[in-house]
Amino acid sequence: MMLAARYERAGTIEVVEIEPEPPGPGEVQIEVAYTGICGTDLHVFHGAMDGRVPPHTVIGHEMSGYVRAAGHDVHDWTVGDLVTVMPLQWCGACPACLDGNTHICHRLVFVGLDAPGSLQQRWNVDAGLLVRVPQGMDPAHAALIEPSAVAVHDVDRAGLSGSDITLVIGAGPIGLLIASVARSRGATVLLAETDDGRRRLAQSLGFEVLDQAEEAMLDRLDVVTSSAGVDVAFEVSGSQAGLDLAVNVLATRGRLVLVGIHPPSRTIDLFRVFWRELNLHGARVYQRRDFEVAVELIANDLIPARALISHVIPIRDVAEAFAALDSRSGAMKILVDCRAR
Repeated sequence: MMLAARYERAGTIEVVEIEPEPPGPGEVQIEVAYTGICGTDLHVFHGAMDGRVPPHTVIGHEMSGYVRAAGHDVHDWTVGDLVTVMPLQWCGACPACLDGNTHICHRLVFVGLDAPGSLQQRWNVDAGLLVRVPQGMDPAHAALIEPSAVAVHDVDRAGLSGSDITLVIGAGPIGLLIASVARSRGATVLLAETDDGRRRLAQSLGFEVLDQAEEAMLDRLDVVTSSAGVDVAFEVSGSQAGLDLAVNVLATRGRLVLVGIHPPSRTIDLFRVFWRELNLHGARVYQRRDFEVAVELIANDLIPARALISHVIPIRDVAEAFAALDSRSGAMKILVDCRAR
């Protein structure tokens, strides 16, 4: 028997014992090491995604683990290989897929939401979803490859160059990952954050962090940019205030990358978009090359994986992970140790 964490209803994640099944044709069975809890998982926990995630669904997609077994027709993987999973399955036939944008397939299956995920001790997945991880990497750090791939994709969507002055609005896990990737590209990076604890963590990582609630923030941006405005703004907070700030501080022909999820409709100052010829870019999930870059960044310590992991919780106590994130108690990246009983 093995342990699995299932979404049951709004506010309830239950850990149950189930019988593991052997991998089928084309599948690999992974002994899951760690699974990270992200904002999307929290949306599921709140019941906001019940239209996609029915009761009794095992969720989770930010993960690392070791190959335990493979289907008879799988030959590229060896027992003991350290891996992560790019949790996207596309149709290959819709307009997005035919245009080479399989990651935004019109019928995309996101594994961990639309199909069973990694909050279980053994996980059978299509072998084509696996991404190889260097054997020497800490598996806890490897669990941050998926969100790091998000950040790589976001930075690429901005067309970021080393001469750009960049503002990241929101210093949560994704905001700090975007800031780290942007810094690795040579950009000047500032962050805006209202939470004291997150500001302190970002400062400890060498970033200049501005208090979004203080008027002096705009004065500092004027100094840094010689009053021209920032070249790129990443809106990661998912808030109206964050969106307003991003539009207001962009330079002429500046680029706004929408990273945070905005479920309600938002207002945007379209006159300013017109007046400064601003560019708006959506950024959703990632492509395989983003995973490959993320692996390299973590392996070369250009992403501060250790500093971003604030809690590690055994799978039996997974409800505590969701409670910690829900309470906004200073938690950053919470990992669930799927091997601990």
